[in-house]
Amino acid sequence: MNINNAQLKVDNWIKEHGVRYFNELTNMAQLTEEVGEVARIIARRYGEQSEKESDKGKDLGEELADVLFVVLCLANQTGVNLQESFDKKLDLKTKRDHDRHHNNQKLK
Repeated sequence: MNINNAQLKVDNWIKEHGVRYFNELTNMAQLTEEVGEVARIIARRYGEQSEKESDKGKDLGEELADVLFVVLCLANQTGVNLQESFDKKLDLKTKRDHDRHHNNQKLK
């Protein structure tokens, strides 16, 4: 599924199962909350913090999907074509960073 299809799928879901989109500020707060849940899993599972028993069953993929869902909502309600924006950003990063990381001694 490409990003345009994902945006459409989220929009259809909102229309079928939700009353409307939450406002942009509420969705921004939700995004922050979801990113925090991802950070908690990463910090405990892959970082130096110990993982609590209550966190061991958390699904990182599910939490990342929550982040993606809210990002798609924000894009839809603000009129952003994420496919177009992502393609532009990837092109820019490719041109800008083509040799940059290969020449970074910290990554060797």
